[in-house]
Amino acid sequence: MLLTQSTTPIIGWIATLLGYVMELIYKVLDSVGIQNIGLCIIIFTIFVRLLLLPMTFKQQKFTKINQIMQPEINKIQKKYRNRKDQASMVKQNEEIQAVYEKYGVSPTGGCLQLLVQFPVFLALYQVIRKIPAYIPQVKETYMTAVTALSGQAGYINKINSISEGLKSSYVTELAKDATPDQIIDVLNYFTADAWDKLAAAFPPISGTIESVAHEITSINDFLFGINVAQTPGLHISVYLIIPILAALFQFLSAKTMMQPNMEGNDQVASMNKSMTYMMPLMSLYFCIIMPAGLGIYWVTSALFQCIQQVIINKYMDHADLEKMVAKNRAKAEKKKAKGKKSIMERLTQTSAKAEAAKEEYENRANTMREISTMNLKKINSNVDSQNVDTSTLGEIGKKAYLVSQYEKEHNTRGGKK
Repeated sequence: MLLTQSTTPIIGWIATLLGYVMELIYKVLDSVGIQNIGLCIIIFTIFVRLLLLPMTFKQQKFTKINQIMQPEINKIQKKYRNRKDQASMVKQNEEIQAVYEKYGVSPTGGCLQLLVQFPVFLALYQVIRKIPAYIPQVKETYMTAVTALSGQAGYINKINSISEGLKSSYVTELAKDATPDQIIDVLNYFTADAWDKLAAAFPPISGTIESVAHEITSINDFLFGINVAQTPGLHISVYLIIPILAALFQFLSAKTMMQPNMEGNDQVASMNKSMTYMMPLMSLYFCIIMPAGLGIYWVTSALFQCIQQVIINKYMDHADLEKMVAKNRAKAEKKKAKGKKSIMERLTQTSAKAEAAKEEYENRANTMREISTMNLKKINSNVDSQNVDTSTLGEIGKKAYLVSQYEKEHNTRGGKK
C-alpha cells in the first residue's frame, strides 16, 4: 500500500523539502494560467540537476585526474600482485596512498559524490510518483471526489475492482478502513477509462466525478495527449515516445561519459562498454512499465546529463591539470594540518592494529600451550595421577590435569592401554 508522503528516514526528509519546491513551481505556473504536471516535472528535474551540478563537476574532476594517476597505481598493484601477506598488503596501501596524496585526491573522491546524490534522486522519485501528496492544490481536487465517494455504499470495493484493471504495480488493494490519503494514492493512477467506470458505478455523484476527472486529466495531460498518470506498456502508441527518448538520451549520455582506455586497465574499458548499452536498455524497460510522469523525469534527466557532460568534457579538455592538482593538494594539506586523516590512512592504521592484535593473540596462545605442556609433563612424571593435589597446580595446571585424566580414561576404555 502506498503511504502518501515518504516516511523513510533521510529520503523522506529530502522528499519533503523537494515537495515544497514542486509546490512552488506549480503555484508559479498556475499564476500564469498553466496547470500542467508534465511541465512541472521537467522544471523540477532541471532544478534538482542544477542543484547537484557542483557535486557532479567535482566527480568529473576526480575522474579526469584518475585517468592520469591510474597507470602509477597499476604499477604498484602489479608489483604486489603475488604477495598476499599482511605486511605486503599494508605496504601496497601506503604506496597507493602516496600516489593519491601526490595528486591531492581521495580514493573515495568519485564514489562519495554518488553516495550523496543517491538519496536525493530517490527522494526526487518519491515526489514525482506521489504528486498529490506534495502539491496541496492537486490533492484538493482529488479530495472533492473522495468526499463525494465516502457517502456511497461499497465505494472501496468498487475502487478496488476498477484499479485491478490498471495492472500497475504501484496500485494495491485498499483496506475497508482506508484513509482519504490512501484512496488518493490509488486515484492518482486512474486513467481516463478508469474515471469513466467510476462515474458509471455511482450515478448519484457521476457529475462530481466527471468534473474531477476532467480537471485531473487537464492537469495530467502533456504533449501529444500523453497522460502522466498512464503507463506506456509494451504496445504501439504515442506513449512509446517516452521510453525511446529515454533510451536514446541515456545512450548519448553514457557515450559522453566514457573514459578513454587507460593503460593496464582493461577492466575499466570493459565496464565503460557494458554501461554504454546496459543503461539505455534499463531506461527503456523502466519507462515502459512506469507511469509516463516518471518517464518524463527520466527523459529530462538523461537529456540534461548529456548536455551537462558535453560542457564538462569541453572544459576538462582545456583545463590546466597542473593547477587543478596543485589546488587539490593544497586543500588536502589543510585537512592534514587539522589532523584529519584520509580513508586510506585510516584503513592502513586499522590493518596494522589488526595485525598487531593477531600477533599478540598468537603469542599468548603459544605461551599458554607451553605452560600447559610443562604442567602436564610434571604431573605424569613426578606424581601418581590418583594422588594429585590439584589446588597446587594453578588454573592452567588444573585444566591440563583434567585433560590428561580424560585422555587416559578414554584410551583405557577404548582398549588402547
